[in-house]
Amino acid sequence: MKNHVSPVPRESDEKHLVTVLSIDGGGIRGIIPGIILGFLESELQRLDGDDDVRLADYFDVIAGTSTGGLVTAMLTAPNENNRPFKTMFGPSYDGKYLHQLIRERLGETRLHQTLTNVVIPTFDIKRLQPTIFSTFQLRKRPDLNALLSDICISTSAAPTYLPAHYFETKTQHGHVMGKFDLIDGGVAANNPTLVAMAEVTNQISHEGQSGSLKVEAMQYDRFLVLSLGTGSQKQESKYSAKEAADWGILSWVSTTSGSTPLIDAFTQASADMVDFHISSVFRALNSEQNYLRIQDDTLTGNLSSVDMATEENLNELVSVGESLLDKPVSRINLKTGVYESARPSETNKEALTRFAIRLSKQKRFRKSEMSANNGNSQKTVV
Repeated sequence: MKNHVSPVPRESDEKHLVTVLSIDGGGIRGIIPGIILGFLESELQRLDGDDDVRLADYFDVIAGTSTGGLVTAMLTAPNENNRPFKTMFGPSYDGKYLHQLIRERLGETRLHQTLTNVVIPTFDIKRLQPTIFSTFQLRKRPDLNALLSDICISTSAAPTYLPAHYFETKTQHGHVMGKFDLIDGGVAANNPTLVAMAEVTNQISHEGQSGSLKVEAMQYDRFLVLSLGTGSQKQESKYSAKEAADWGILSWVSTTSGSTPLIDAFTQASADMVDFHISSVFRALNSEQNYLRIQDDTLTGNLSSVDMATEENLNELVSVGESLLDKPVSRINLKTGVYESARPSETNKEALTRFAIRLSKQKRFRKSEMSANNGNSQKTVV
């Protein structure tokens, strides 16, 4: 289990921060961050005294890869009242009829209609390069304005688990703008936190960009980031160099036990490297309190599977998420790479509550700033 948090700064230090929520890929294990988000949303509702507020009301950017991309879409797609149609109260999918469910839930909603900025990585196997579906890029890349359902099906198309997905985007007159041959975004960025932050900093030169989102490259102290993993099997040995030394191509793709060593390796490695990088930079800038990463690395057996969708395993994953809330906070030791208990000691639930307080303050700060600006504008007109 690993995450990072430091004491909340003094209220006088709280200024405009870009709030980012990032959710890793991990198949059915997406239930774990779902439980974490359910708790966070309930805390925000309690703090602000409003049962109708949703996570999309507090985050400037929500990013997700694979199953995290599905959660991102569900958190930001509008209903008929232009409000998020899904609240985070637990698992929604059992792994069956995934495409049908996505189409039914998201309908004709497109990327530009999300209720806050979203960033969802995929990987184009025709061009062998990442394709990032980002609301920030729509002004320059209208071809990216795809159906959210197509984006979700693509980012969750894990090799050997689900088929690659092809689709086109067209103008209102039916002319093809973009053609996409896509697979799981985990190939590019299983932990999309850095991608989301880069999307913000890359927008600084865009005219009309909201003042709160104008952030220079490497100004990490301007971010308030919650990054959620989907669990891993770090504490139970999975492969050894001795057995891998004799593997050929087929064994790297699938072992006799049904696991996929190559996919396990690159998805976990990319997620951990992003975590290590962000931790290092935030610490160098004395802004550790602005970054909270929650991940459980104690999964074993079926719990570490990305597609074990039995009722028993789903219930067990819910229990993992609930237990994770009560586990103590830990953070990485940048010298050893080992995750250690934080000091002073607190639980993840306590850390999330403090994070919720900061999100609530940001929301109130912006509301008061908006009111002040409107008042000044009216005085100018008069």
